[in-house]
Amino acid sequence: MELNSGWISLETLKIKTRNSDGLYDDDAPVWKLLRKERKPFDFLADIEKTFLQFDLSRNEIRVYLYLARSGVQKAREISDTLSLHRTETYRILRDLEKRGLISCILEKPLKFTAVPFENAYDVLIKTKKLNVELLERKKKDLVDLWSSIPQQKAEPETKEIFQILEGEEQLILKASEIVDKTKKEICVIAPDLDLLRLYHSGITDSLEKMAKKKTKVMLLTNSSAKSRFITEKMGLSNVKYLPVKSDDLPSFILSDQKELLFSINNGNEQQDADSRRRKEKISFLWTNYNTFIKALKLLFTNLWTSETASGNKELVQVPASTK
Repeated sequence: MELNSGWISLETLKIKTRNSDGLYDDDAPVWKLLRKERKPFDFLADIEKTFLQFDLSRNEIRVYLYLARSGVQKAREISDTLSLHRTETYRILRDLEKRGLISCILEKPLKFTAVPFENAYDVLIKTKKLNVELLERKKKDLVDLWSSIPQQKAEPETKEIFQILEGEEQLILKASEIVDKTKKEICVIAPDLDLLRLYHSGITDSLEKMAKKKTKVMLLTNSSAKSRFITEKMGLSNVKYLPVKSDDLPSFILSDQKELLFSINNGNEQQDADSRRRKEKISFLWTNYNTFIKALKLLFTNLWTSETASGNKELVQVPASTK
């Protein structure tokens, strides 16, 4: 006999147990439910990662998000819920109020409420822009001040340098700098994922403008629907496709045979579900080392002139095995 009041009977449990083999199936309803329930927390993690770029601490972000989701709260309730020391909670609330992200309600005891999320994000962006504008205004004064300091004169000397760059922002800045300085020729090897990154950053637009100004632009990429879509958007004539996997193709930008920006892979570990969700950390090597540049130029030329490389309107066919 089944029990009332929402309890499950032993007989029902027996039926469930007989069908327990399906519990471990990835398509089982329970796992679908768990994956579905995890999504809001993934969104909150993305929000936290973005807010960290606005110089907010993790605890400040936690307090703001808690208030934004729960409404008006007392400091004690915030402290207890988030397991924060009371003194630290008051300091965080004061700092968030100064930044225009929360408001204080003058009651006894004091209560706090969050500015709506969209408005708070606008406040953070405007503050960031204002700080950048202030730094730009100071540039001339600082450069003049630096120039006024007596410095030892040194003979100009070209040195061969290696520099490691990390992060998408650094990649975009350095790639843009190299493209802008190119006078005669720029050679690019970019698998579809890297090509997509260059496309979204606007660097492919710069390459297109260079090509129209008679600078020689040569682009090699793997043959995929994604890469062909991007290159068609670019409108470049000097593009070739290689019948290789994206992971098997190096990624670099070579400018006037003087500068090289080369992708550094972070190991060959197998991608599982967690690693696909985690944003890959981007690392690049910049160098003007002549021997290295010559070697990569030779590699580019060999790939460009290989029989397997095809132009824009050619169909790509993988060579048959000779075995």
